[in-house]
Amino acid sequence: MSLSSSKQMERVNALLNHPTYQGWIIANNQAEQGRDFCRHGVEHAFDVARIAYISKLEENMGIRKEVIYAAALLHDIGKCRQYEEGIPHEEASAQIAEVILGELPEHFFSRKESREIVQAILGHRRERNGMGKLERLLYASDKRSRNCFSCGSEAECSWSAEKKNLEIAV
Repeated sequence: MSLSSSKQMERVNALLNHPTYQGWIIANNQAEQGRDFCRHGVEHAFDVARIAYISKLEENMGIRKEVIYAAALLHDIGKCRQYEEGIPHEEASAQIAEVILGELPEHFFSRKESREIVQAILGHRRERNGMGKLERLLYASDKRSRNCFSCGSEAECSWSAEKKNLEIAV
């Protein structure tokens, strides 16, 4: 059974409009005020989602659109906890994602989908052997989303040259 596009977006919109999600987005935006380097707001999350979805289509991967969007929207949700508490943001984000996904009606994201989303969030920072499809897709899309080639702060960025996107990759 496939969900209609509007039903898929209903699932994503429920996540986007969740009060806990909204609260963490506000906290992240406040923590990154005045930050010259990459930011981790909704704009970045949607960039990652769109890149991941395009990659999924190009590579004919069997991952549902709404699962891709949920993982992307949640992958940096705990970034402010890294700034404030020193908790790696992938761990903080996975913890927050579990809460949000657990509070949505059960039919929105199954337990299996929720586990895959949380695992993808946990694994989105470092490539490793044995990554799941969603985890690898989120990792690659997050890296490809950065426009280092046009960043005014690129020269001061602590990322190594190998990590920076200094040209468009298609």
